[in-house]
Amino acid sequence: MKPSEQFLRQPKSFWAHVRSISQERNYTDRETKQIKVPNLSEIRRRLQKIGLSTEHIMNDREEPAEFGATLLAYFRYRADVLGKYAEPRLMDVERAKEVFEQLRTRLSPRCPIPMNKQGGEKKAFAYLTGIVNMLVEANAEGFPCHYDPRKLTTITRHGVPLRTLARRMDGAFPNVVNPIAVWEIKEYYYTTTFGSRVADGVYETLLDGMELEELREHEQIDVKHYLIADAHYTWWVCGRSYLCRIIDMLHMGYVDEVLFGYEVVERLPEIVREWVRLARARA
Repeated sequence: MKPSEQFLRQPKSFWAHVRSISQERNYTDRETKQIKVPNLSEIRRRLQKIGLSTEHIMNDREEPAEFGATLLAYFRYRADVLGKYAEPRLMDVERAKEVFEQLRTRLSPRCPIPMNKQGGEKKAFAYLTGIVNMLVEANAEGFPCHYDPRKLTTITRHGVPLRTLARRMDGAFPNVVNPIAVWEIKEYYYTTTFGSRVADGVYETLLDGMELEELREHEQIDVKHYLIADAHYTWWVCGRSYLCRIIDMLHMGYVDEVLFGYEVVERLPEIVREWVRLARARA
């Protein structure tokens, strides 16, 4: 999923409003299980409740001002894109296994395919990671890839380190040093609750995105950053509020794209081919 151009270049104050309103009103309705879309009156009431001004939200005729209209449009967009686009693509473990096995049969991969961290009957391949690795290999046209770097990403200039990211990424193309693209994979097929470990994964992506934003703004070096997430129960049934945070993060510019579940199969080959074009231009 790419961000909507309408909301991509909003100022940080816009996202302060989105977070404050979402927090006060809650992201989802516990009874209907739907993502909430506040109306103008609710936005005004929630902001006033925490002692904030609403004059920039609506005019004297109680009609939305330009800023308020954009907020309303974003809340509608966020709920719509998650409900109609992201949710149908999120897979459960059975579907992920089926897609994984189909690709492994068709592609005969030579790339590493790790096992998950489960034990006993749940011990199996890390299906989403395997799908990602196979599709990267199949479309990289011979370029190398660090499928599991286990090293910190470093950006250099003239052989001298400029930045080293705080966290290890799950993949880097074509190398963990001066990559064109890095990505993180969040697959939680066996998780039964939305615990702190899953929530932390969202904030880790935010940290990585902020570091890459600083690199882009101060050194004019752009490293593509992707978040790849799956598990219908974990993300949709238990974690819809964090899906909202992910959509916010996408439009704040902290990730270039988010791929939800089966969207990896639909979109990743084209993304990798774009990396190849950038790698050839760099050579």
